[in-house]
Amino acid sequence: MNEFPELHTLWNYSDPAGTAERFQALLPEVAASANRAYHVELLSQLARTHSLRRQFAQAHELLDKANGLLSDEMVVPQMRCLLERGRTFNSAGEPQRALPLFEAAFVLGTAVSPQADFHTIDAAHMMAIAELDPAEQLKWNEHALALAEETPDARAAGWLGSLYNNLGWTYHEMGDFERALTLFEKAVAWREAVHPEQPETIRIAKWCVGRTLRSLGQFDDALAVQQILLAEHESAGQADGFVFEEIGECLLALDRADEARPYFAQAYAELSQLDWLEPRRLARLRQLGTG
Repeated sequence: MNEFPELHTLWNYSDPAGTAERFQALLPEVAASANRAYHVELLSQLARTHSLRRQFAQAHELLDKANGLLSDEMVVPQMRCLLERGRTFNSAGEPQRALPLFEAAFVLGTAVSPQADFHTIDAAHMMAIAELDPAEQLKWNEHALALAEETPDARAAGWLGSLYNNLGWTYHEMGDFERALTLFEKAVAWREAVHPEQPETIRIAKWCVGRTLRSLGQFDDALAVQQILLAEHESAGQADGFVFEEIGECLLALDRADEARPYFAQAYAELSQLDWLEPRRLARLRQLGTG
C-alpha cells in the first residue's frame, strides 16, 4: 500500500492556496491507489482550502465527490466530510445548516474513541463556534475541553491551548471574569510548557490574562502585564496595537488620562490598518489619542 503523508503536515492555514497546490499534486497518485479512505480525506481537506477562500461552490463539489467514495466503515473520513461540509455552511453564514453536521461528526467520533479524538474535539469546538446560544456554546466548549484533557492522543491534546482560550472568552462574555481568568492562566501555563518555541502565542495568552484582570478591576496588575508585553514586543522589534490599547485603558481607569493619550494614539495607528475592527472602537481610540 502507498505510504502517503499525514494531511495535517501539508497544511498552512495562512496560505490555503499554497496548501491546495500541495493537495492537488498528491491527488492523481492517491486517486490511482487502493486507499479510498485517504482519497476521501484528501478531497475533504482540498474542499477546506476552497471554503477558507470563500469558494463555497467548489468546496461543496469536492465534498460531493468525497461522499461518493465513502463506505460505512470509514468513520474518520465520514467525520472529516461532515466537518468540512459544516465549516463550508458556517463560513457562508448558514450556521443552522452546519450544526447538525458538526453534531453528527461528534456522535460518530465518540463511538470510536480515542483514535478519532482529534476530530471529535474539532466537532465539539465547531458546535461552540456555530451555536448562537451562549449556554450551548459553553456546553460544547466544556465537552471539547474535557475530551482534550482526558485523551491519550497527543495530537488531540494539542487542542488544549485553543480551548482554554475559547472557553475563557465565553466566560468573559458572560461576565464570569474569575472563571475566565483561571482558564486564561491555564492557557499561558500550557503554552509555556508545550510550545515554548512559540513566543507570540504565549504573549497573546498573557494579553488575555491582562485584559481579564482589567475586567476584574485589578487595574495595576493588568497594567503591569501589558507593560511587560510591551517590553517584549519592543525587544522583538514588533508593535502590537492591542497592547497599546490595553495600556491606555488601564491608565484611563487609574485616572491617568494624560499618560494614556499617547498609547491610544499608537493603538489607533496600528489597529486602523485592520479592516475588520469595529469602526466605533477605532473612533474611540482616535478620540482618546487626540483629546
